[in-house]
Amino acid sequence: VQLQASGGGWVQSGGSLRLSCAASGSISSDVMGWYRQVPGKQREFVADIVSGGFTLYADSVKGRFTISRDNAKKTVSLQMNNLKPEDTAVYYCNAKRSGRPYWGQGTQVTVSS
Repeated sequence: VQLQASGGGWVQSGGSLRLSCAASGSISSDVMGWYRQVPGKQREFVADIVSGGFTLYADSVKGRFTISRDNAKKTVSLQMNNLKPEDTAVYYCNAKRSGRPYWGQGTQVTVSS
């Protein structure tokens, strides 16, 4: 499956952004998620959503970020509110299928203080 992320940009601290990820094929059985990475650090988990809608969040974003999916449209989104400078990173869309991860290209999110 190919994943295309969009929606990144620049925002001031306390602002909001919405990331979207479009898949080339069905994602109805996949665990979909978002990860992020800053230069010099490992890619870190942000949020996951399973096919039934159960969600899981990193502690650092809990209460501020919301992940959602639309299986019919083959999309997954990440609504990011109350953004902080430490949220600055390249955000990657992820699909987990039969134990194998698939990655889209990243989208840059920059939060200024």
